[in-house]
Amino acid sequence: MNSSSKRKNDDDSGSSTGPKKSFRGHWSQGLLQSMSDPALLVEKDEKIVIIKDKYPKAKYHFLVLPQECIPDLKSLNSSHLKLLKYMHKKGENLAAQYPSSEFRFGYHAIPSMSQIHLHVISQDFNSPCLKTKKHWNSFTTSYFIDSDMLIQQLKEEGNVKSLSEANGKQLLSEPLKCP
Repeated sequence: MNSSSKRKNDDDSGSSTGPKKSFRGHWSQGLLQSMSDPALLVEKDEKIVIIKDKYPKAKYHFLVLPQECIPDLKSLNSSHLKLLKYMHKKGENLAAQYPSSEFRFGYHAIPSMSQIHLHVISQDFNSPCLKTKKHWNSFTTSYFIDSDMLIQQLKEEGNVKSLSEANGKQLLSEPLKCP
């Protein structure tokens, strides 16, 4: 496996803090392609697409993506509140189909993948794709922003404050902690 393949497989969790490339065909644009992959598709309507995470970090790991092109959290403004609430509600409806599992709904503070996406992830973290401390910390530290908190911040402040690259790297490299 070459280094670019390894990075793609390891970083699809949205846990990279490195610079993003924005050219077509780059691995960071993979979600845009995955949105139309019938093997990953769970649900689709005029506002959102729900897909299975290609590299799930738990038994149940889904991504809710808007049909509208919104590359990152910094691109959000108060006009997106209705959409984010809709995405959250769709995530809750999906999680309700798995009543024996506990779920969290949230966003990575510094996602590696272009196109905002809400993680709907069971808290068992039972997956062969959960390989590194960075993967674990991207879902168990404040690097993972709960959907309700992000919506509240956007409502109150009109934008989303993001972590600095340094703070993001620090959170991802923290010692492992048992939840």
